[in-house]
Amino acid sequence: MTSPFENKVVVITGGTSGIGLATAKAFAAAGAAVFITGRRQDALDAAVKQIGGHITGVRGDMANLADIDRLYDAVQQSHPQIDVVFANAGGGELAPLGAITEEHYAQTFDSNVKGVLFTVQKALPLLRDGGSVILTSSTTSIKGTGAFSVYSATKAAVRNFARSWILDLKDRRIRVNAVSPGLTETAGLNELFGGGEQAQGVKDFMIGQIPAGRIGQPEEIAKAVMFLASDDASYINGVELFVDGGLAQI
Repeated sequence: MTSPFENKVVVITGGTSGIGLATAKAFAAAGAAVFITGRRQDALDAAVKQIGGHITGVRGDMANLADIDRLYDAVQQSHPQIDVVFANAGGGELAPLGAITEEHYAQTFDSNVKGVLFTVQKALPLLRDGGSVILTSSTTSIKGTGAFSVYSATKAAVRNFARSWILDLKDRRIRVNAVSPGLTETAGLNELFGGGEQAQGVKDFMIGQIPAGRIGQPEEIAKAVMFLASDDASYINGVELFVDGGLAQI
């Protein structure tokens, strides 16, 4: 049976670890030609080796517009169009109000808002009519989180991008949706929580607040992204799909 993503072209930013890596593996296994980005060449090379299939790694920081241009130049060298864009690159650090610096603000907004905006905008000349865009938001888009206000504000902005861009792109029938993961077992989460036993202690505490009773896996988020990108989601447009074990629903 032919996969719905056979010979489709998929661009995934932030594809060297966590959710981005799991999603790249899933699309590549489904027969897509996948392009991933990462800021570190060693991590990018390792991810490309892990993913296999029709995979191309392009080193770049999506907060840098010249790097985004290089990404789409690389796509154009072998493909006339893009079918799916997963604007996933981003991150954040803890900083309570009173300790937020201009550098922290600028770095977080550049990575999570500016990067997403121009990743999608610069894809438009290559993105086929009827294509799909998925943005990585977060449960923090609707929930208050102590010491995480700047990151949370960026994810609220990303969520509104999906709502607004479906109006800008309606004539081209391009769907734009946001996937909002809850706590997900990634290296980035462990780093955010301080690593080692400290991170495990925070996760154990948080698990008690999740109705599903556990932390999610990157592969579970990848399945949601693939659904939103597929024709099975053809009438789903502008939504925020929570993949969080119920955390944001209580």
